[in-house]
Amino acid sequence: QVQLVESGGGLVQAGGSLRLSCAASGRTFSRDVMGWFRQAPGKGRQFVAYISRSGNTYYTDSVKGRFTISRENAKNTVYLQVSSLNPEDTAVYICAAAVGDSASYVYPGSYDYWGQGTQVTVSS
Repeated sequence: QVQLVESGGGLVQAGGSLRLSCAASGRTFSRDVMGWFRQAPGKGRQFVAYISRSGNTYYTDSVKGRFTISRENAKNTVYLQVSSLNPEDTAVYICAAAVGDSASYVYPGSYDYWGQGTQVTVSS
């Protein structure tokens, strides 16, 4: 059974930081593209960042310079370091794995496996 389990979320003041983790089990994800999305109340799932099989990274404009995605294949884990947080970053952060090739990994439809998410709440 394939599972992605996120952790590391919490309540933080504006300007603070968190390190989110996504631990994968049930398959080896080192050959997959791994992404992070977020979903705020009443809004759709928004792309945040992805990391390719070779370690290349891509971010949505609103998080560039503040968020960093990384992966540790030996632990089958992907991380999202979130810094300089503001209340607009409040959301459930969800990791995902894309097994196949896609023209773009910013779309949820490109991903095959999803976690349940971890809540990040930023107070002003």
